[in-house]
Amino acid sequence: MSDSLETPTDQPAAPASGPARVPTHPWAIHRRLYDWVLGFAHHRHAGTALFGISFAESSFFPIPPDVLLAPLCLGHRGRAFSFAAITTLASVLGGLAGYAIGLGAWEAAHGFLYAYVPGFTPEEFRTVKSWYDAYGTWVLFAAAFTPIPFKVFTIAGGVLGQALLPFVIASTVGRGLRFFLVAAIFWAVGPRALPFIDRYFNALCIAAAALLIGGFAILKLLH
Repeated sequence: MSDSLETPTDQPAAPASGPARVPTHPWAIHRRLYDWVLGFAHHRHAGTALFGISFAESSFFPIPPDVLLAPLCLGHRGRAFSFAAITTLASVLGGLAGYAIGLGAWEAAHGFLYAYVPGFTPEEFRTVKSWYDAYGTWVLFAAAFTPIPFKVFTIAGGVLGQALLPFVIASTVGRGLRFFLVAAIFWAVGPRALPFIDRYFNALCIAAAALLIGGFAILKLLH
């Protein structure tokens, strides 16, 4: 990544001016991780980290890039849409890496994927295959935009030999809509979101987890 993507050109919002943070218990590791990520949003290499997470999430990494994209957009509102573009590009490239794994390394990699990648099981893979058979690349667009585990679809696309150009188009449109929507929301609310996040952080964690679990549940219910 170039320096123009790594060094912020505008000043980050100063959360210290807002209401005091709601105290959290020592065991609230999820809150500590949130504070750590929000602090990382001001790091000069945050753009590189965002690129790496977005790339990895499309093929094997379990944490969605929205977790870093949102605080980056809060901390540097003037670059919100640039960060969305970085996330989209990296995610599509990561999807192509997943496609390559499925196309050329499935026999060697599927045991590891089934054992260690959340949401990647033989049952889910068979479900995704049936969706590809029924709906073609449209199902990839749905996975790119929603909490359905995207990596399962990128790798399955390679295994099933899906046409590459529609694969790239569906990935780009779906991921772009998702990440630019996230950027637009946090660009619009800006620092006003911080007191709300502080006050309702645990509820937001539960909601995010519910969305992620819901994505896995969809695969099971429609199997």
